[in-house]
Amino acid sequence: MSKSASTQIDVFQEKFAKVKDEVSKVMVGNAEVITLVVTSLLAKGHVLLEGIPGVGKTKLVQTLADVLDLTFSRIQFTPDLMPGDIVGTNIVTENESGKKTFEFQAGPIFANMVLADEINRATPKTQSALLEAMQENSVSAGGETRKLDQPVFVLATQNPIEMEGTYPLPEAQMDRFLFKLKLDFPTAAELHTIVDRTTQKEEPKATKVLEKGDILKMRDVARDMPIAKPIQDYAVRLALATHPEIKDCHELVKKYVRFGVSPRGIQALILGSKVIALLNKRNHVSSEDVRSVLLPSLRHRVLLNFEAESELVETDFILNALVDSTPDA
Repeated sequence: MSKSASTQIDVFQEKFAKVKDEVSKVMVGNAEVITLVVTSLLAKGHVLLEGIPGVGKTKLVQTLADVLDLTFSRIQFTPDLMPGDIVGTNIVTENESGKKTFEFQAGPIFANMVLADEINRATPKTQSALLEAMQENSVSAGGETRKLDQPVFVLATQNPIEMEGTYPLPEAQMDRFLFKLKLDFPTAAELHTIVDRTTQKEEPKATKVLEKGDILKMRDVARDMPIAKPIQDYAVRLALATHPEIKDCHELVKKYVRFGVSPRGIQALILGSKVIALLNKRNHVSSEDVRSVLLPSLRHRVLLNFEAESELVETDFILNALVDSTPDA
């Protein structure tokens, strides 16, 4: 490893640790989720957070916004929310001479970090208003296409247990999220810490530790991380193993999977593993790095059939079986 490369990795780790430590001052537990949320930001991706009420989904996003020098907006998704409420709309304005003109009023999507709270409460038409922003980093409204200021980071939350009156995200929408992360219920020790922090006169607050320019530089460092062809081939084989139409596919895939992952799933594996490799102080990606981001990268991209749903078979169970049966690089 060259001295300059080693220095870059050290600086990357140091800045990443600062962000994680500052977020942890407010958030209790779920250290892996915090790591993967920041990983997604640096991999130029977006995150879908899933967890029952009260486990800190919204708090995590708000705290991350406090730690990073980024513009932040929150969209509360409800059944009556319209696409124009997200992207913005043209409004009629009148100048001093009485002349009326159309002026574009930007919506909350025009921010570096956007919290889409309870995204499955809104209709698919409204959910899809995020698609262009997430994929193209631009917004088309009022007959014009407007570029969004970098970085663009969408974090959406959803509740997995209260499904009445909700609209499941379309497959195309799910595929735009780099990771789908699940927040676990706190342990007894963590619950004590949460109570101690939140029932006192003053609650702990996070401070900004990273500038926008730092984030963009860290993104470039992650993208420059080399990956050997055998490791890339390993990621491709794992993704292809989720397709039931592939000859000699795993029996679980053949029985329970309706559609396998898209090419974006492979991109998520590679980009996520590059950031994890840097955190492990390596100047190359290993198969271990690929496996460490397999579940968050692919769990929302494998579509199960009715038989799987009726037998309560989870995607994570199938993916873990594929890891065990797929030869290493």
